[in-house]
Amino acid sequence: MVEISFLGGVRSVTGSKFHIKSDQSRILLECGLYQGLKELRLRNWDSLPVDSRELDCIVISHAHLDHCGYLPRLVKAGFSGSIHMTEDTARLASIILLDSAKMQVEDADYASRKGYSKHAKPQPLYDYLDAERAISLFRPHPFHTPVQITGDARLTFLRAGHILGSSIVDLEVEGKRIIFSGDLGRPNHPILANPDPIPDFEIAALLLESTYGDRRHQSTSRELSTIINRTTSRGGSILIPAFAVDRTEVILHRLKELMDLNEIPRLPIYVDSPMALASLEIYRNAFERKAMDIDPKIKIDGDPFDEHFYQAARSVDESKAIAKLKNPSIIVSASGMATGGRVVHHLARMLPDSRNTVILVGYQSLGTRGRSLADGAKSLKMHGKVVKVLAEITKVGEFSVHADSREMIDWLRAVKKKPRKVFIVHGESDAGVSFQKNLNQELSWDSTIPEHGSTHEI
Repeated sequence: MVEISFLGGVRSVTGSKFHIKSDQSRILLECGLYQGLKELRLRNWDSLPVDSRELDCIVISHAHLDHCGYLPRLVKAGFSGSIHMTEDTARLASIILLDSAKMQVEDADYASRKGYSKHAKPQPLYDYLDAERAISLFRPHPFHTPVQITGDARLTFLRAGHILGSSIVDLEVEGKRIIFSGDLGRPNHPILANPDPIPDFEIAALLLESTYGDRRHQSTSRELSTIINRTTSRGGSILIPAFAVDRTEVILHRLKELMDLNEIPRLPIYVDSPMALASLEIYRNAFERKAMDIDPKIKIDGDPFDEHFYQAARSVDESKAIAKLKNPSIIVSASGMATGGRVVHHLARMLPDSRNTVILVGYQSLGTRGRSLADGAKSLKMHGKVVKVLAEITKVGEFSVHADSREMIDWLRAVKKKPRKVFIVHGESDAGVSFQKNLNQELSWDSTIPEHGSTHEI
């Protein structure tokens, strides 16, 4: 008997955790951190209904925090098994977890100094040592290579095309095939190869993300240049809150292309995120060694992320110096949902000036500053102060690295044998319901949107 318990990442886009239990194995598929709404973030402090010391192993689809960011907390609770992921996911997750630990400690210290915590001595969710211990348990594997991870479980990673190293998880437990889409990429990613098709075999359970299950990406390739030119014509600067992994790389790739085509002026570009700069090095290395998920059709002359094209702000002083700029510029800074990091300082400075533009280029979860901006907020609270939103706020879907509803359905059409069970995960409730209807109408597939904490036999 094989059971799947949905411990996170259901009816929301954060905190993905799926516990797979058989007679021989205890496997956690994904180990994500909750972000966004406070009611969700509080779950990070709850103990899992599974004893972390009894887990045999963990499988991670890719390096974003909502899929791997809870790992140090689980290690802190006693987990000591193996953590399986692709090779580039291991490289990127190492950077992301150490950065997350740093932010957890800094947030706890700040709460202690300012006295706004209900605890006498606020504690971080985890610290640097917990992150290092988690990283020491990483077991990286190449794509398309089956690996026996427990006595009755075999794992294969397929390319998902979402970020470098991202995978579709093919997990066979007790002879039953479980496929998890992970965060599925789009068929037109400017850097990565298209997602692999699902192999032709009987699927006991198919877990499908539904981030954009209720919409289609509409932005055109000329929208970004139009926004930049409109902003510079009024003497303003552009701020792009961008996820440090993949989104920064894709944006730089596009900006360089637009400048080379003379579609936008050659403005100074500042990359203000130490984590993004570290991730750029991993992407650069992937190009050099021709990593399996880099699109082989891309023709690159020289370094695709040459630092002569942009200016890297690594230190705090270099970040602060950007605030003194007088002429129009483009600032790419993390975090992508403006939940924290250096981008918050730039927002506080730039939002009250109507000449400036903030371009949102990724999914904005409920409860984040990015979502508030996307929904038309007239003010935001940052660093204890209320900041007016007078700058232009725009959304550009061109850079989304999540497949939309149509792209998900098109990917699934290649599945010849109808899965025995289909579960819709990693999407807000409305998106999940909409995607459920599309699956039924387009493919005649019945599906389930599981409740948080529910268990299903497959």
